[in-house]
Amino acid sequence: MSKIKLVYIMSLRNAAADRAGQHVEYKGATRYMKSPLEFLVEQLNASPLGDLYSLEGVIYDDDEGSPRDREKLAGYGFRYAPSGQWIHPPELAVQGVPVTSLLHAIPSAYRRLPMDAVVERAAQKSAFEKRLLDKLHALDADFVVLDGLLVILDELVRPGAEFCRRIANIHPGVTRLGSPFERRGAYATLDALYGARGQRVVDWSTMRVASAPVIDRTGASFHYVDNGIDSGEVIFDVLGTSIDPVDNILELRWNNFQRSLFPALEGGLLAMAEVLARDVV
Repeated sequence: MSKIKLVYIMSLRNAAADRAGQHVEYKGATRYMKSPLEFLVEQLNASPLGDLYSLEGVIYDDDEGSPRDREKLAGYGFRYAPSGQWIHPPELAVQGVPVTSLLHAIPSAYRRLPMDAVVERAAQKSAFEKRLLDKLHALDADFVVLDGLLVILDELVRPGAEFCRRIANIHPGVTRLGSPFERRGAYATLDALYGARGQRVVDWSTMRVASAPVIDRTGASFHYVDNGIDSGEVIFDVLGTSIDPVDNILELRWNNFQRSLFPALEGGLLAMAEVLARDVV
């Protein structure tokens, strides 16, 4: 049986915010911040996932022409350099292939445009998704995992599109609608941290908070991508992370990766292998 050809799409700036590939302070000591990509590579090398999937490429959307992206990637840069910091060990290889050789840059440059340039943004966003689609075709992708991509996809995932229900997101929060632990969106980890302190952020622009019942657990979801914000059908989720109210955000990120997000990524890919096998039959 041939392996499922997997393509990974990510944001380097999100990995940089996590300080991926570095040792971070953790309650008076240090711990290594492993990225979801590095975890996936390890599993493809040494677990049953490697019998099911091959990693064909890693696409990132960071834009060297954007001052904001350059600022967020200070210390990392937009590609691996032998003398610099990177999001994973430079020698990391997947099934014998160096991960650095699998990188493909497809910048989401439309983000530079002002929000009120509606028509031009829409046209450039469409062109960006077309470039993604062309690259997925070139890599002969069967299935796609998104990790921290701070872009809402539309054309790639709309009903009837070629990659509808063939793209999934790994999200550091529970996304099931109506769950008391639900944490969607870009601030999922920070939202969970406030929840453990008995607070709810009512305005993210001003960080105004209100009192709320204490919710001291969080998790992660592997879900289909639609054109909403973490609103696609859940494939696999894990609620395995207890929150210490005195955690800082990197401490909680590290803990949640280990206890929930990595297991959700592995479990989600195992579940999808069964779905994809049924689709072939």
